[in-house]
Amino acid sequence: MAVEEKYLDLPLEDVMGDRFGRYSKYIIQDRALPDARDGLKPVQRRILYAMHEEKNTHDKPFRKSAKTVGTVIGNYHPHGDSSVYDAMVRLSQTWKLRNVLVEMHGNNGSVDGDPPAAMRYTEARLSAIASEMLRDIDKETVDYIPNFDDSIDEPVVLPARIPNLLVNGSTGISAGYATEIPPHNLGEVIDAIIKRLDKPSVTIEELLEIIKGPDFPTGGIIQGYEGLKKAYQTGKGKVVVRGKATIEPLKGNREQIVIDEIPYEVNKAALVKRMDELRIDRKVEGIAEVRDETDRTGLRIVVELKKNADSQGVLNYLYKNTDLQITYHFNMVAIKDKTPQLLNLTQMIDAYVNHQKEVVTRQTRFDLNKAEKRAHIVEGLIKAVSILDELIQTIRASKDKQDAKKRIMQAYGFTEIQAEAIVTLQLYRLTNTDITALEKEAAELEEAVKKYQLILSDEKNLLAVIKKDLRNMKKSYAEARRTKVEKEIEELKINVEVTVASEDVITSVTEQGYLKRTSIRSYTASSDEDFSMKEDDHLISLLELNTTDHLLLFTNKGRYMPIPVHQLPDIRWKELGQHISNIASIDKDETIVKAIPIRHFEKNKYLIFFTKNGMVKKTTLDQYQSQRFSRPLIALNLKNDDQLVNVYETDGKQDIFIATNKGYGLWYNESEVTPIGQRASGVKAIQLKDDEFVVNAVMMNENNEKRHLFVMTQRGACKQMTVNRFEKSARAKKGLVMLRELKSKPHRIVGFDIVTDADVMTMITAKGERHEVKPTDLPLSDRYSNGSYVIDTDIEGEVINIKSKQELTKVFEDEKE
Repeated sequence: MAVEEKYLDLPLEDVMGDRFGRYSKYIIQDRALPDARDGLKPVQRRILYAMHEEKNTHDKPFRKSAKTVGTVIGNYHPHGDSSVYDAMVRLSQTWKLRNVLVEMHGNNGSVDGDPPAAMRYTEARLSAIASEMLRDIDKETVDYIPNFDDSIDEPVVLPARIPNLLVNGSTGISAGYATEIPPHNLGEVIDAIIKRLDKPSVTIEELLEIIKGPDFPTGGIIQGYEGLKKAYQTGKGKVVVRGKATIEPLKGNREQIVIDEIPYEVNKAALVKRMDELRIDRKVEGIAEVRDETDRTGLRIVVELKKNADSQGVLNYLYKNTDLQITYHFNMVAIKDKTPQLLNLTQMIDAYVNHQKEVVTRQTRFDLNKAEKRAHIVEGLIKAVSILDELIQTIRASKDKQDAKKRIMQAYGFTEIQAEAIVTLQLYRLTNTDITALEKEAAELEEAVKKYQLILSDEKNLLAVIKKDLRNMKKSYAEARRTKVEKEIEELKINVEVTVASEDVITSVTEQGYLKRTSIRSYTASSDEDFSMKEDDHLISLLELNTTDHLLLFTNKGRYMPIPVHQLPDIRWKELGQHISNIASIDKDETIVKAIPIRHFEKNKYLIFFTKNGMVKKTTLDQYQSQRFSRPLIALNLKNDDQLVNVYETDGKQDIFIATNKGYGLWYNESEVTPIGQRASGVKAIQLKDDEFVVNAVMMNENNEKRHLFVMTQRGACKQMTVNRFEKSARAKKGLVMLRELKSKPHRIVGFDIVTDADVMTMITAKGERHEVKPTDLPLSDRYSNGSYVIDTDIEGEVINIKSKQELTKVFEDEKE
């Protein structure tokens, strides 16, 4: 006959949901999260309890770790031995726990993340403070449950005479919940608990005057009072934790940074390695050597600096780019009433206080029962001694112990407990002196019973016992605070000099967008050769700058890129530069109009913009500072297909001269243009007629006697004039005429600039021909002439543009001195 098979036909999702739900509940309640009462996870509680049961305490010799691990997995925790040993090792690590619960002999790991020795090599015992966690556990202070195989019982929670959850903190990840509770100072936590008991209405801000913040075993500095306050009020929040570093002088005008405390749970070896990598990759300038000088006297990392290095800048860079400064995230989740809960500071204190109330009540009840029982026996013994001879007669006449008990109970009215004590009494106890000792014991027991009854009858007395015990704990175990707390989070400012080697270089920018920087060595070696660029391209900027400077590149579409000079590709003088599209994503029809070198983005300097449709905009230079240059940023808002014609950096005291294609020129002071925001579109610079547009605008200062205005027309005529041929006017006027108007084939301006004796201008014609003109060879003209013809346009084509020849200029020469 076939055996009937029983299967449950269930949908997979139901089975998965059910099993995962059970697994999650197990993970949350019995593995990863601490109990709000004793601050321990089950594995930690079992380790401490097993060691206590085995009498492996701080006043006895150390015992092999393997023996304890065996007891734990054999009796209480049916899991892998490595997980138990790892938990035991963590309980002994002075850099992880503020007050260690296990003392260990042998290699128990290190702050460098080294693994501990195997458990067969190490020895361990409970620390003195762990004995306080277990004190009075044998007085029925906590509930017990059967272990995994029902062979013995284990405690649900420990009596925890110290507030372990706050003192040692906890960290863990379970299903759907994680916890991150930092360690605190024992003395401060105890003071806060007592304050809470004395004044139940105490606020978290008042408690924060006592508990200054976390007290990490590794010391360090915490910054950010607001983050702390939020964390203690809600259970979640973040603070900045940084190592303690000092800058020390060395011989020969050098300094070194000495770090003797690092942030909590940071791996020191990894931190030192990262610092050294920054030195090797030259991400930060000025580090000569990074050494780990830690020995048995304490932690010490030394960052030796080069001569004249910016030590504070390097330190700030290390704070920002290594784990020398971290953000610590509070997430104070613990199991309270069998449920994971996010707890604030008062809830954590209350959970502990309620637990202590229960523990002390149960302990007192146990002591009371014991005292009452003993008092009853002592009363019987006192009575027995007074009728000793009769008792002895009665006992001698009895058949056995049972009979003797029965007879003395009947004859003299003793209770069974008293009769048991009398018949088991040893003969030497019947001396006369014994009666005084018994009477003294009876009096002491009466006192004790009264004391216990007072504690149980009035909560005030109960709290007094808890407070007294806490004060004793503080006296025995409290240490000075290690972590310093600062109110404000320091903003880390890093000068570009720290991250970049300061070096003078030649930078070049062409109109079509080819950029490069060249070392001065390469430039001097090949400067007799022509600058390499494409045939129809034109050099618009050739400057000697420092790698710590910036180059602002402006495009015809009114956008800009603030490129740090050290980010420009380093290419030899003989070779073509790299196209800007490799550095920033620009449009196909976008060309570079101007490159302006900047050393400091100052508030009292300005950028002035001129557009083809006659707009002008002035903005303070500091608004153009940006860390981003991979995509062009908006320099000004252009409307209706307008284009940027020119940009200048100015000190706000210069004159503007604008020239249009129809031969009008307008001269006025730049004070007429009010500074506005970065993205604005500006105001009208000059009044234009139909089909009129701005060819160029120039800036002039008082030293312009030596400089002349240069005009080029499409018909190949050019002339130079002095500025004083014009009258100074105001913004948005039509301007004065610069050419004589002809009825047939009128001259139109295609090029306009301000020139000195040394300048050479290049004309470009429609047929691609190029001609050079030295403006100072021309006679000075007045406003109404059309200048001198320099080329025959019938043969070479009309002039479409002029370019000025670039010479190498040293921009910040005076600034550097």
